[in-house]
Amino acid sequence: MSEPVEYLFRGPRSTPESRAGRPPRPHVERRPGMVIERDVAVPFGDEGHVLYVDVYRPDTDVPAAPLISWSPYGKHNPAPIGQIYPNAGVKPEWTSDLTTFEAPDPEYWLPHGYALVLADCPGTWYSEGRATYHSPEEARAFADLVEWAGTQPWSAGKVGLSGVSYLASLQWRVAALNPPHLAAINPWEGWNDTYREVARHGGIPETSFWPYIWERWGAGTTEIEDLEAETAAHPFFDDFWASKVPPLEDIRVPAYVVASWADQGLHSRGTLEGFRRISSERKWLDVHGRKKWAYYYEPELIERQRAFFDHFLLDRPDTGIDSWPRVRAEVRDAYYRGTWRDAEQWPLEDVENRPLYLRAGDGSLGWEASDVVEEVGYDGLGSGLAPRRATFAITFPEAVELVGHIKAALWVSAEAAEDMDVFVALFKLDTQGRQVGFPYYGQFEDGPVAVGWLRASHRELDAERSTDAMPVLAHRRELPLTPGEPTRIDVEVWPSGTRFEAGETLLLVVQGSDVMRYPEHLTFARHGRTVNVGRHVVHTGGRFDSHLLVPVLPARDRPPAGPDRCGPGAARGSVGTPA
Repeated sequence: MSEPVEYLFRGPRSTPESRAGRPPRPHVERRPGMVIERDVAVPFGDEGHVLYVDVYRPDTDVPAAPLISWSPYGKHNPAPIGQIYPNAGVKPEWTSDLTTFEAPDPEYWLPHGYALVLADCPGTWYSEGRATYHSPEEARAFADLVEWAGTQPWSAGKVGLSGVSYLASLQWRVAALNPPHLAAINPWEGWNDTYREVARHGGIPETSFWPYIWERWGAGTTEIEDLEAETAAHPFFDDFWASKVPPLEDIRVPAYVVASWADQGLHSRGTLEGFRRISSERKWLDVHGRKKWAYYYEPELIERQRAFFDHFLLDRPDTGIDSWPRVRAEVRDAYYRGTWRDAEQWPLEDVENRPLYLRAGDGSLGWEASDVVEEVGYDGLGSGLAPRRATFAITFPEAVELVGHIKAALWVSAEAAEDMDVFVALFKLDTQGRQVGFPYYGQFEDGPVAVGWLRASHRELDAERSTDAMPVLAHRRELPLTPGEPTRIDVEVWPSGTRFEAGETLLLVVQGSDVMRYPEHLTFARHGRTVNVGRHVVHTGGRFDSHLLVPVLPARDRPPAGPDRCGPGAARGSVGTPA
């Protein structure tokens, strides 16, 4: 970018003291086999600022491999996921009282030859400088910390990065700078395009998670980036939002990337795009259908993380990672039940993208196009006398596995408006017509197969980045609709992986509001400010070739559920409903 972007700043949203913070007090604590250096001041940048880190290292003279977790959530505050999100699936015995939010557990890693460096990023808590989020400035500060950790007397020299969500997203940013001592990264559910993946899904403002997370990031003593004002000032994808997207192709460091089908509306898309686009010669991908925090702390997966870091940070050649498949994708049957597909690339090389055509007359989906022009309408506000949604379904006569990106190419019209917000969701129904629920947004258990959104005035595609299976919206301008005139929109339905047995059904829902609804105090993607008025119509048949483009894998026989596949066949403790 030729010119630096001007960010807006404001005072902090909360003081550290109001959220259990305490002023820096450098000191050393000891536990059996462990030295903890609290509030170590690490210089960064050219202005003489410092950020504060806690260092957990083995109580030995043998150098340890540093693992860094870069966080706005507070290094001082052990925050077990299970206490904050009780339904997240993290068992109490999986973490110790030293584990901070979304970060590794020191009690596990130190005995294996690692040191953990937990950092309060600039401008948050008591770290100096101004807080900017997912910015080039933040990335450079992170790179300074990587070089500091790689050159300390206790350090073995090769640095790794670990953590979930924000702690993963910033891995993309700093890895693109390729600091010399960075040797391996493990992005675990981390978005990379804040506009498309978090703030404005399909151009529709997100009104729950994005405002909530400003508050979580906003404790400090200096100034913080005013994300609220900036989001209002930048409704389109401009240089401001581009400044928050890492140049993924610049990343060359070895990477073990973990994504999920469950984080629809937050991390799923960006994590998979990160794996696809980074230039690392040594890279692996796991994409699962489980709850993200539980998967990160699950003992078997901790061992997998350690095998990766042992190889690249401790130079241990016999960790077994050379036999790992480049890509592992879980194909879900039901809640916490599925099997793995091995592949060489993402998207999977065996996928055949096939259109399933919508038929408005009988609400069906079919492999053959129809010449009959039909339409179905619904109330754009999701209420009133008209139907609240349009639905289309196919019951498969034989087993089908759909794994990858899905596109909903829809011909739509708004009878009395120049714009419309379209919400799309896919569901799996069992042979009795009952919804099969899946993990969703980290803590829910009754989620859909996948979701997508689009504001029709944002329908213009980025021609350079879009593929037939994955439309990428340009978000550069508004293109109004002509009231009543059918217009094609290409809705990106976020990636998923699901198996449908013979007799099971794929259901497509199209409506004018969020398809899943949960109580207001629970955090998930909501879109409470739509442009919708009046009646919306979906047109099918003839020149209106509305269809789902679905990623079909060659079906294979499946063994009966055994101990490694068992799980409840449907969601438990559901709190959401398809609205």
